[in-house]
Amino acid sequence: MINIRGLSETLSRMTWSQVYDPLGNVVLSTMMAALPIVVLLGSLGVFRIRAHFAALLGLGTSIAIAAIVFRMPVQMTIASAAYGAAYGLFPIGWIVLNVIFLYQLGNECGLFDQLRHSITGLTEDRRLQLLLVAFSFGAFIEGACGFGTPVAVTGAILIGLGFSPLSASGLSLIANTAPVAFGALGAPLIGLQGVTGLDLKQLSAMVGRQLPFFSLIVPFWLIWAFAGFRGMIEIWPAILVAAVAFAVPQFLVSNFHGPWLVDVVAAFASIAALTTFLKFWKPKNVWRNVTISNDDKPKNEASEIKSQSAIRNPKSAFLRPWLPWIILSIIVFIWGLPQVKTFFDGIAAPKIPVYALDKLVQRVPPVVAKAAPENAIFNFNFLSASGSGIFLAAIIAGFAMRYSVSGMLRVYWKTLKIVRYSLLTIAGMMAIGFSTRYSGMDATLGLAFAKTGWFYPFFGTMLGWMGVALTGSDTSSNVLFGSLQKITATQLGLNPILMGAANSSGGVMGKMIDAQSIVVASTATRWYGHEGTILRYVFFHSLALAALVGVLVLLQAYVFKFMIVH
Repeated sequence: MINIRGLSETLSRMTWSQVYDPLGNVVLSTMMAALPIVVLLGSLGVFRIRAHFAALLGLGTSIAIAAIVFRMPVQMTIASAAYGAAYGLFPIGWIVLNVIFLYQLGNECGLFDQLRHSITGLTEDRRLQLLLVAFSFGAFIEGACGFGTPVAVTGAILIGLGFSPLSASGLSLIANTAPVAFGALGAPLIGLQGVTGLDLKQLSAMVGRQLPFFSLIVPFWLIWAFAGFRGMIEIWPAILVAAVAFAVPQFLVSNFHGPWLVDVVAAFASIAALTTFLKFWKPKNVWRNVTISNDDKPKNEASEIKSQSAIRNPKSAFLRPWLPWIILSIIVFIWGLPQVKTFFDGIAAPKIPVYALDKLVQRVPPVVAKAAPENAIFNFNFLSASGSGIFLAAIIAGFAMRYSVSGMLRVYWKTLKIVRYSLLTIAGMMAIGFSTRYSGMDATLGLAFAKTGWFYPFFGTMLGWMGVALTGSDTSSNVLFGSLQKITATQLGLNPILMGAANSSGGVMGKMIDAQSIVVASTATRWYGHEGTILRYVFFHSLALAALVGVLVLLQAYVFKFMIVH
């Protein structure tokens, strides 16, 4: 006969509650919690260590701090790192692999040369090409798919257009900010609503009263980073058209419909408005440089050359090279629909509890309202995953490009060899993120922000920024810190809707410096090994824009209270 009481006691001994001040000194505990991130970013940005080695150094530090300082059982520490590595390979690595596969298919059959001619047929100006591809088109991919896909897609396209690797990588990261909170058909806010219990439409409306300001700023910021102030001023009418056409629908849809279609509608409006405007307006000076204004790489004058076929048949020359990306856009949009995901998940979506981790780690107050076990379930939704949709799009596009099955297999094997180190790096980065999450190190950092009192609206926003920098996902950051934001806001007499939205809005600016996105960008642009260079380039932009979001939230909390959703 089973001793129920004895079994219960055994199970209770197996659980472990997080400790947020393990050293009995808030400053020292916070410093220890930050050490894995310091090691990772320092290795990349200061010592210029290759990304996969930097990831392993950061992971080793994270495991050591979790086990020794935070006293997490070793078995749980290893399990959390393994869970993170698995998540890095699927779904994130699966997305990267298949986007690069699609890129390689187009590149090997010469379609990217045609794509360059197609876009230069619309405009030869590199600033306008960047605006159209990285901001407007990238926002659509973010809205439909998210999770690193837009950086991979736009980075690959910009490289195909002849942009330098630093330009393509860094600028794709900067552009992929304003749409992120509504990415993947509203997934970040849906996740935030799930952990806070706050009204989803109110959260959507509040974010929709924060990010449109930055949808107006980011396109100008993007072109300024690329071409300098004078280069930006020369095309300000086109930037304004793209920005307003995105920001206005972003506000309207988020406030009067919800978070699901915000980016898709706004991106379509921006693309349509910009392409229409460029038929009637041209810049006085055409910018043909493909490098960042302070980059010392030589100019690429490829944009000055037009193929005779493009001149003879401009319509077919414009449409054919876009075919793979049109197929991709349609497929990932369909794949992202809740009904489609539910259908595929109904066929096969095994959910695998992580051994020695699932429901054995407890988050405790003040991070959550009451002690609750953390789930650790690996969702192997191989049919509904975005990467699977991208893989299907690549196969369809491959046949459209007249590849044989053997030809596509050859390209896929080549792609695997290209991205092997990137996949290892992404797995390592996510292993760090998951080990810090389950050990409570992330919560220790979050509680440090929560002690800022009157300035909490600013620092709470920066907490969202830090959350995305740590996890690589606005959704994950919202799940991680959403409850803490709600609890702290209530204690300080602030509006929980405001601070929940601030976590997501601030988080979008951390997207450009999270290690996962940087590795995706370096892989898409075939510039692996230069992640530290990319990080150093985008870090200031990320910090400055996040601080501006923090200032806006601070003003909304105490000055412009009429902007808060009630």
